[in-house]
Amino acid sequence: MDVGLKRELEEKVRAGERLTREDGIALYESDDLAWLGGLAHEVRTRKNGDVVHFNVNRHLNMTNVCTASCAYCSFQRKPGEKDAYTMRIEEAVKLAKAMEGENLTELHIVNGLHPNLPWRYYPRSLSELKKALPNVSLKAFTATEIHHFETISGLSASEILDELIEAGLESLTGGGAEIFDWEVRQHIVDHRTHWEDWSRIHRLAHSKGLKTPCTMLYGHIEEPRHRVDHVLRLRELQDETGGFQVFIPLRYQHDFVDMKDGKVRNRLQARTQMATGAEALKTFAVSRLLFDNVPHVKVFWVMHGVQTAQLALQHGADDMDGSVVEYKITHDADNYGTPNKLTREDLLDLIRDAGFRPMERNTRYEIIREYEGPDASRRESPQPMRV
Repeated sequence: MDVGLKRELEEKVRAGERLTREDGIALYESDDLAWLGGLAHEVRTRKNGDVVHFNVNRHLNMTNVCTASCAYCSFQRKPGEKDAYTMRIEEAVKLAKAMEGENLTELHIVNGLHPNLPWRYYPRSLSELKKALPNVSLKAFTATEIHHFETISGLSASEILDELIEAGLESLTGGGAEIFDWEVRQHIVDHRTHWEDWSRIHRLAHSKGLKTPCTMLYGHIEEPRHRVDHVLRLRELQDETGGFQVFIPLRYQHDFVDMKDGKVRNRLQARTQMATGAEALKTFAVSRLLFDNVPHVKVFWVMHGVQTAQLALQHGADDMDGSVVEYKITHDADNYGTPNKLTREDLLDLIRDAGFRPMERNTRYEIIREYEGPDASRRESPQPMRV
């Protein structure tokens, strides 16, 4: 990057001036990851100090039966296919109760787009889960699922959200976003929910007092300009509603272990490579710099591996996703033994080892408990890792 442009971008960031589409593309073109990480770290420190947020959550997928066949997805199954499953509500409640230990604060629920389940299955499942786990927040359903519920119920998204909120819904999930630009989206997504409906549904959720996450699936066939476009669309919606609490870059995964029936469902796999650790860190840094109006950036360690997740905390991220026990949507993030469970103590150790002070939060980012930071005698205060 030209020295003059680098200085100009530094000045804009430090003055709190909003970066443009061209600025975002220029940042992605820079090969100076240490500089990018340092600049993003300045912004995350200005917003969140030396804190890294985390929560104690569990993931529940009540069905993997799905009408869609998205090119990147290894989770979906068709009716009657081997490994296809749909839980009775009583089964889902029993499984959720078994996850209740360790002072669980959040249940994260995402499903396939089941062609035959009736609409009432979904509010009833939330209602029964809330009765069984009254102190656990229910973070459930993507905008894609809400759009699907409109089709099967004949209700509007507004009516659907009202019923789900009454049943105990506290937040939507951020999924279904992938990459919004149609140039890419038409090749990777096999459902009807695109930017117009995704944004409509989150806008409605925000108008009803829900706070939601937003996501981006990166590292497949998209280019940096598509990532910039994706973030700027979300940034504009955030200007309007203020309802996004956190942005979550999700690293696209190859299908390493989900081949029990001999099928590789990820149709992008033969012509793609997963993003490297350096590309992941660049994505976190540029996202943090562009996203001036969203308070938090989360690294989902299951998709990035533990070491890259720690480094992301020094490249703009301030949230490390919780103590997931089983995550069926994707699996081994790097094919090098990424665990499928981290306990609260594991997360505390990882955050402190990266040089930060852990803070346990709930779904609405209200602080539940503060913890001591790293041992001051053992390492210096947090600063970007030079890569």
